[in-house]
Amino acid sequence: MRLLMKPFQLGPYELSHRVVMAPLTRLRASGNGIVHPLAATYYGQRASSGGLLITEATSAASNGNGYLGAPGIYDDRQIAPWRDVVKAVHAKGGRIFMQLYHAGRRSHADVQPDRVRPVGPSEVVHGSQALTEAGWVPNTPNRALRLDEMPAIVEQFRLAAARALAAGFDGVELHGANGYLFDQFMQDNSNLRRDSYGGSIANRVRLLLETAQAVSTVAGNARVGVRLSPSGRVGDMADSDPQALFSHVATSLARLDLAYLHLIEPRMQGTALATATGAPEQPVAAALLRPTTQAPSLSPAVSSQPAPRRSCSRAMPIWSPLAVTSSPIPTCRRAFATIGRWRPTTVPRSMGARLPATPTIQLLSIR
Repeated sequence: MRLLMKPFQLGPYELSHRVVMAPLTRLRASGNGIVHPLAATYYGQRASSGGLLITEATSAASNGNGYLGAPGIYDDRQIAPWRDVVKAVHAKGGRIFMQLYHAGRRSHADVQPDRVRPVGPSEVVHGSQALTEAGWVPNTPNRALRLDEMPAIVEQFRLAAARALAAGFDGVELHGANGYLFDQFMQDNSNLRRDSYGGSIANRVRLLLETAQAVSTVAGNARVGVRLSPSGRVGDMADSDPQALFSHVATSLARLDLAYLHLIEPRMQGTALATATGAPEQPVAAALLRPTTQAPSLSPAVSSQPAPRRSCSRAMPIWSPLAVTSSPIPTCRRAFATIGRWRPTTVPRSMGARLPATPTIQLLSIR
């Protein structure tokens, strides 16, 4: 555990310890995407001197939301409330990145402006759900984005990043995981296009790369991270060759020299281990993609031991491919990450044998 308290250089920031709070959906914003005033208290309580937090998924576009109560950063009026959040974190000496997302097809007309259809790469039937005033409901069938609409998607993220910086955020993370818009374009079960954004792997990855480059022009590449979920099935996602796809994504992102790569391991399905949900356990994504990038990476780890019910205010024991303890994990709706440049001496069998050998940030997500 002493290694967790050692400093780590993440882009331009000197972190005083290696424990990071990962993004967690809160759904407490108003109907116009303005974050609730209590968010400043929430994030401020979880900040620490020299520590890093990543916000909940925040919509970069007015049509990018998939959940009632999700916040946005697509309007200048949304900047000031987020500024209060940043001030609360900075007052504790912490750093905070905003996670930017577009739900794409994972949405419903009830949470879209003027109740329009959600958008996606192609019109493909899927089984995802959206949260509306009626509760969890099947997604409204989406329409396919036109080729001439693609530049606007990129620009929306660039402007959203600029607003995040205006609010004082230390950086931004592009959410390319969990079946959201970037993921929908990358994976071939949801992208049936035959234009420059479909077909080949290079074409399917184009939107994410163009957006990362555009966001880097306003934030600087060292203050931009990207989140991926290789082989993830959330949102009815699948690809015919995930290893080739995500190796290409990681290699391409490495050329941009970003702050970090955030990986959701394929062994995770939502908040449960894949083996627990009946899905086959798959190779560790961080180990698979490690040879393709030198950037720090984030990836999930969850204990398979029973989670005792106890107070979330107690110190949270964790283990992962980077930091290993034998203690069980408490049942708390929190998420943390460990950053490191080391290998553990012991590894739980369910975690796989291969481990990353270069700098990583290991995500631990608990609900």
